[in-house]
Formats: sequence, structure tokens, C-alpha cells
Amino acid sequence: MPLNLIKTGRYSQMALFEIIIFVVKKGISFNERIPKTMNKKTNFLLFTAFLLIVFLPLNAAKPQKEPLKILAIGNSFSDDAVEYLDELALADSIPLIVGNLYIGGCSLERHWKNATEQLADYSYRKSNLGVFTNQDHKTLLDGLLDENWDFIVVQQVSQLSGKYDTYFPYLPNLMKFVKAHAKNPKVKFALHQVWAYAQNSTHEGFANYDRDQMKMYLAITETVKKVAATTEIKIIIPSGTAIQNCRTSEIGDHLNRDGYHLDLLTGRYIASCTWFETFFHKSCIGVGFKPAGVTDRQATIAQYAAHYAVRRPFEITSMADFAFSFLPISDKIIPEILVY
Repeated sequence: MPLNLIKTGRYSQMALFEIIIFVVKKGISFNERIPKTMNKKTNFLLFTAFLLIVFLPLNAAKPQKEPLKILAIGNSFSDDAVEYLDELALADSIPLIVGNLYIGGCSLERHWKNATEQLADYSYRKSNLGVFTNQDHKTLLDGLLDENWDFIVVQQVSQLSGKYDTYFPYLPNLMKFVKAHAKNPKVKFALHQVWAYAQNSTHEGFANYDRDQMKMYLAITETVKKVAATTEIKIIIPSGTAIQNCRTSEIGDHLNRDGYHLDLLTGRYIASCTWFETFFHKSCIGVGFKPAGVTDRQATIAQYAAHYAVRRPFEITSMADFAFSFLPISDKIIPEILVY
């Protein structure tokens, strides 16, 4: 039993001392009862046991790191974005808890109303170290108090994401509410930069941007940058730029399942890779997970699209001539604006 405890790392410093005392006492007692001719062998066994006790802890299992905890106060776009985040984290041995307070098409104005009136309108979707749960009829406060969250992600509803005035006063008010009730006094905010619609989208909100994908993308990136500066949010998740990067590749404008939500494979994978790099400060290039149905080629393009976006969150990186080439180490540095 003592050696099993040592090998698994399940012991305290006091327990280690007790094991040493136990071995020494047993050895002395045994030595007194055996012929002197066997003392040499007994001493060798005692010495070996001592070495095991001293040196095995050096290789004992380390305590597991505390999981990173991320909560999105969002809608279907945050649902798209985190779909594969837990699997990416598991593939890279990163403990993660990610939650999403979900209402389809929910705006910041409605989130603020829900917070102040304690409306149980949310579907609270959560992945705890890869185990998924879904609870309906939850309030914003229910999700907020469920964990000691490290990060709270906020976003505007897609059709209003490029309209600066629609963020106020709702976003600052929501941030004050979160700070007042969060269990973690050092919780940090992140702003999700969502994607522009497919050019052929029939979403009625596309009219806000004259049904022009590039106009919508530019409006979102400029607005998110300005809102982040106004609210002093230091972390921006550039999913919109990652999607736009991929649209310049051979994959083209085929990343949406209905003209505005991301498709269930490559589109969602790109967004999850973007969240992965943003929060873990690690390149997603070559990460050991891709969804079934995504080819190796598509996965590589998706990873680079996300990687380029995290490096340059407010500008499109053309992938028209993308090839299987790897970036130099210096090209994998996370931009300072996203370092917290």
C-alpha cells in the first residue's frame, strides 16, 4: 500500500515520514530475528526501499491544474463558436469548463433586461471537462454563480454587431452587474467579434449593411474595436476575421448553414480554433483534434485562418494561394492587444 500511494502521488509530506519510520522499524525488528548471514541482504533491501521513498516522489503524478473557466453571455453565435472548444482543449490536455447562457437572437438590450428582472429565459449549456449538460429556464445569475469564472464573454446580436450605439448603455450596465455578482473578483471580460453573413444571406438584418458582406465585416470590426476601447475590454475574440480569412481560400463563401449561422463542421471549427488561441495563448496549428467530416486539408486551412485572425484581428489575411507551409516561430506570437 505505501508504494502504491507513492507511485500515484496520493500522499502528504506527513504520510511520507510515517512510511519511512514504518520501513525502518520493520527492518530493525526483522534484523534482530534473522541469522547474521542474512543481514547483508536485509540491509540492501532496506536501502533500496529508502531510495524508492526518496526518489519516486520526483516522478509522482503532479496535481491536475485548475481548469480555465469561460462563460459566454450570448446566443446562437456563441453556441456556434464554442462547439468544439472543449474537444480542442482535451486534445491539448488543457482542463476547461465552458458555459453558454443561450437565447437565440439575444441582444445586449435583452440580456440587460433579463439580468435586472431575473428572467429565467436561458438555456444554460455547459461543458465541464468534456461532460456536457443543458439546463433550461435558468436566469443569467444562475449561470454567473455556477462557477468561479475566469472570463465572461459578451457579444451583440449579429445584425446589430456593427452598430456602435446599440451597445450602450446595455453593455456597461451588464458589465457592472457581472462585477457585482461574480464569485471571482478578478474576472475578466472578452468581447466576441462575430462574423459577417454569407453574401447570399436572406437574413432581414443584412439590410443594415446594404446586403454587402464586406460592408458588414468592416462595420463589425471597427465597432468592436471602438466598443472595446470605450468599455476597457482588453480581450477580443476575432471569429469574424477568422471566417473572413477562410472565405478568401479555396473553401470560399461556404461556411454558413443558413446564410448566417456557421456550418456544423468547418465554420464552427474555425471559430472554436479562434477561441482556443485567444484564451490559451497557444497556436492551434497542428492541434490534435478535428471534427469527423472535416478533411485534413480543410482543418489546416481552418487552423491557419484562426491563427492569422488572432495575430491580426482587424484585417483580412488573404489565403487565396494557401499551401501547406509552416510559419516561422516569430510569426506565432500572440498580439499584445490580446494578452491579459
